Amino acid sequence: MTDHLKSAPVAYQNEPFLDSPDGRILRILAEYQEPLARFRREQIQDTVVFFGSARFHGREHATDNLLALQQTYANTPAAQMEKDLKRAQASLDMARYYEDARKLAHMLTKWSIQIPARRHRFVVTTGGGPGIMEAANLGAHEAGGKTIGLNIELPFEQCPNQYITPSLNFQFHYFFMRKFWFAYLAKGLVIFPGGFGTMDELFEILTLAQTDKLAKKILVVIYGSEYWNRIMNFQAFVDAGAVSPADLDQFKFLDSPEEAFEFLKEGLTKYHLGGAQPKQAEVLPEIAKTNP
Repeated sequence: MTDHLKSAPVAYQNEPFLDSPDGRILRILAEYQEPLARFRREQIQDTVVFFGSARFHGREHATDNLLALQQTYANTPAAQMEKDLKRAQASLDMARYYEDARKLAHMLTKWSIQIPARRHRFVVTTGGGPGIMEAANLGAHEAGGKTIGLNIELPFEQCPNQYITPSLNFQFHYFFMRKFWFAYLAKGLVIFPGGFGTMDELFEILTLAQTDKLAKKILVVIYGSEYWNRIMNFQAFVDAGAVSPADLDQFKFLDSPEEAFEFLKEGLTKYHLGGAQPKQAEVLPEIAKTNP
């Protein structure tokens, strides 16, 4: 008597295949389709994205850390103490950007939830981690609005912060799919002081706008001119002929939550609230026209 083979799993339940190089295209598509389905279910029409360092803390945390170091290092060699205290003082100095991101996200959300629309407008969105990301999610949460976190698997742990709306907490494997979703629904971008990742995200959007790959107007705020002017000389691009003078009009330097809010409110109203409200069937229509 011949033994029967066990039934093989159907392809979409074959985990070894899905995790293999041959299954990569399905994993990529999943990171497109699953967020799309969830955004539709949660009635998200568009977003304002906050970028910035994951390493900046709030003022209270930074102050406590500095005081603790001062007490701990009473008998520490001067060179090591000076180095660590200098870093702690820098962290305290940068804490103002955490507080500003929190305040701006709160102001923006308070305004956006009052907009009469079928879908949620200009939802505060971050990379989902700590630092400036946490501050923006916190501010939006405190204002009573939904707030999105687009997290990603990294070699070092980056846990989602607790202020993301649970149903809008995403986890990505592919950086390019995460970037796609940052740009996909964005109508505004706020760039707080940050490192390599923040600069990468800024220039991604500026390049898409410069090369006319966006079918919409994205307002770009570079927040903290003191910091950014030390990091980068944007005018040098023009002086060297690497970009045209008009390319610098794609963004605006601002230095207070109030200024940034008024700029965003005015621009979002002008470019994205001036026409008729979209019908229900037209939710996310720009996606088909946008190639970020």
